[in-house]
Amino acid sequence: MNETSQLALGAATIGLAGTWVWRQRPALRTLHRASALALALFLVVHLLGHLAGLAGAAAHQEVLEVMRSVYRQPVVEGLLLAGVLFQAVSGLTLLWRGWHQRRGAVAWAQAVSGGYLSLFLLIHVAAVLVARQQGVDTNLQFAAAGMHMPPWQWFFGPYYFLAVLALGTHVGCALYWNLPERQRALALAAALVVGVLLATTLVVMLAGGFRGIEVLLAAMPGMAPVAG
Repeated sequence: MNETSQLALGAATIGLAGTWVWRQRPALRTLHRASALALALFLVVHLLGHLAGLAGAAAHQEVLEVMRSVYRQPVVEGLLLAGVLFQAVSGLTLLWRGWHQRRGAVAWAQAVSGGYLSLFLLIHVAAVLVARQQGVDTNLQFAAAGMHMPPWQWFFGPYYFLAVLALGTHVGCALYWNLPERQRALALAAALVVGVLLATTLVVMLAGGFRGIEVLLAAMPGMAPVAG
């Protein structure tokens, strides 16, 4: 196991332990929100990096390499993995705790979108780590491959679409609860519209729309049709 993998595993273990310790404390919701703000920055950059594929796979690869020079630093990567783990587990814990206490469409939209995001992050990160251990470059071609392996496109299309839509919905709900009452509905609606537009763009792009994407299956030996 290389240094990066060791640090990532250690950070993930710390994140899991921290989640277990805090899950019974009132501070869990506060910590969940704080970690969400930090993680949201990475997710936005990550999503925009994917959208660089609109200019072609080569353009995306150039952007990806610049991003990797930052987030694949051992310390940064370890903190990101710990943050993802904490965010997902704490989110699912809060979802379970408040299941019978929610009232109204916005509260339920926040809960459902958060639950989906938590599961998506766990599956997505696990798949990427497994692929990297197998020597697969988890670039745009890797993300798009499932969209070109019938019948897996019927899984990956909704899988990616709902992930981006859930992110927009969750952000919109957070804005709804924290903005003045007169601005709440507009902020939530805007976040939903942006989520739908970004989700549609990403799925169409991965499916080969726009300028198209070269799905280099030959360069990914032994790749299983798993999300990543």
